[in-house]
Amino acid sequence: MSKRIAIFASGSGSNAENIYHFFKRNPQVEVVLIITNNSTAKVIERANRLKIPCKVIDKEIFYNSNQVVEWIKADAVDLIVLAGFLWLIPSYLIAAFPNKIINIHPALLPKYGGKGMYGNKVHEAVIVNREKESGITIHYVNEKYDEGNIIFQAKCEITLNDNSETLANKIHELEYKHFPQVIESLLL
Repeated sequence: MSKRIAIFASGSGSNAENIYHFFKRNPQVEVVLIITNNSTAKVIERANRLKIPCKVIDKEIFYNSNQVVEWIKADAVDLIVLAGFLWLIPSYLIAAFPNKIINIHPALLPKYGGKGMYGNKVHEAVIVNREKESGITIHYVNEKYDEGNIIFQAKCEITLNDNSETLANKIHELEYKHFPQVIESLLL
């Protein structure tokens, strides 16, 4: 029986699509569900195009009901992957799936993590602070933003010519290369 992934995303879904394509060639792993908290997110279009069931949730459902747990259990999900999902994961969800929820962060944690540190905000802070390197961190999710145990990190150099946009491109390359491989290593 194949391993099953649910992806939570709030934005464009480029990492979700990359994960889908990585595992499309592998009969042992499949993306079975995408959940988003943004009814206008581009990830919905991607899910529809890729024929992956997609559910849109609001804060009431997410924080005050058991609906998400029911969906995930109904789909027999083995791993929940946060790929640009901006809401804090509630403790009931973490308790229902211990060490089965992972996140990718666009910096080398513990630096540049926490509430409000996502996407371009991270890259801008890294550039302003004249860091020599940045990267990605894949970690388990706990009740606090970006504080779960680190699974994997990959680094890239920051040059004097880099700005937040060029750094974002370097980070995306690391995400696309490493995130599916780390997911695979956790599942197989």
